[in-house]
Amino acid sequence: MEDAATCDVCIVGGGIAGLTAGIFTARAGLDTLVVRGGESILRRNAHLENVPGFPAGVNPRTFLDLTERQAERAGCAFLDGEVTDVARDASGFDVQTAGDALRADFVLVATKNATDFLADLDVGIIRRGSKTYLDVDEYGRTDVEGLYAAGRVAEKRHQTIVAAGHGADVAMTVVEDADVPFYHDWVAPAGYFTDRDREVPPGCEEIDDEERLRRERESMDAMREAFAEPHPDDPTPHPSLREE
Repeated sequence: MEDAATCDVCIVGGGIAGLTAGIFTARAGLDTLVVRGGESILRRNAHLENVPGFPAGVNPRTFLDLTERQAERAGCAFLDGEVTDVARDASGFDVQTAGDALRADFVLVATKNATDFLADLDVGIIRRGSKTYLDVDEYGRTDVEGLYAAGRVAEKRHQTIVAAGHGADVAMTVVEDADVPFYHDWVAPAGYFTDRDREVPPGCEEIDDEERLRRERESMDAMREAFAEPHPDDPTPHPSLREE
């Protein structure tokens, strides 16, 4: 596909599974593009009360906004549009939206149940009533080399923390399959490895106390800003309840 934008990883779906996957692939050094085809279903929730770290719960829209900011900070790029077709050849994938042509080495599907855009691929589909899922192995791989699925479309439970965890897990599968030198995404205190005469593994870093405190202050400032005022948006109504 001539004149197509290129990336290492194209993530189809900008909900919590796709965003979390993007955080991990981008932090591992893979050029990652998240294609957002409409808003996440999580924006319909009134209040999110079952994710770790928020003992009184958290506004779902704030949670999504922060996760998107984190993905962008990690290095993800974003494209708004519906993916209409995905095709594979010997060297990768052609991804088509209504207005853009993309080229990717890997594609990770993180939609809720949308799979029609994969019609040209010989990929396993599971149908349960009105729901459609992709058939994946325990690591998120489909039958098509380089094509993965995470979250609800991989038939995982419809819970935010489950989708996030599965997105991270499948992202690490992509990192492994990409042969990126990578051990562990971990920021360690100074000397954790080197004081034991060990090299700092790929994907890890050691930071001294000054840098640790700087990062902590930065994180505190970011959270204060995010929670200074209630989120301006109300929950999105279910599509069946929206006025014409």
